[in-house]
Amino acid sequence: MKVIETKNAPAAVGAYSQGIVTNGFVYSSGQLPLVPETGELISDDIKKATKRSLENVKNIIEEGGSSIEKIVKVNIFLADINDFAAVNEVYAEFFGDHKPARSCVQVAHLPKDGLLEIEAIAEI
Repeated sequence: MKVIETKNAPAAVGAYSQGIVTNGFVYSSGQLPLVPETGELISDDIKKATKRSLENVKNIIEEGGSSIEKIVKVNIFLADINDFAAVNEVYAEFFGDHKPARSCVQVAHLPKDGLLEIEAIAEI
């Protein structure tokens, strides 16, 4: 098992790692829409927030030796399910023709009052 650490995604703020590589897969931790360089939380625009969270996931997956084309499963946690259409639009553009399995649910509350959190699993 290998722990992933990259400056291209927000540092872990608790007792967890950005990601793990094990048994031929990369597992990312959930990514809020935090800008890695500044720690700023994007909380004013769901589309910008979605893009940032996806970029953070991508950077962790790539640091683990994989790519977005090898992502097999994505979980999206939304603060407001009414944002689903906007998130789906950015998500579809980000992944293009690649369509990993996905779950998307509304949750009661996210850390730092985030608009969403995204995590993924990718093959190496």
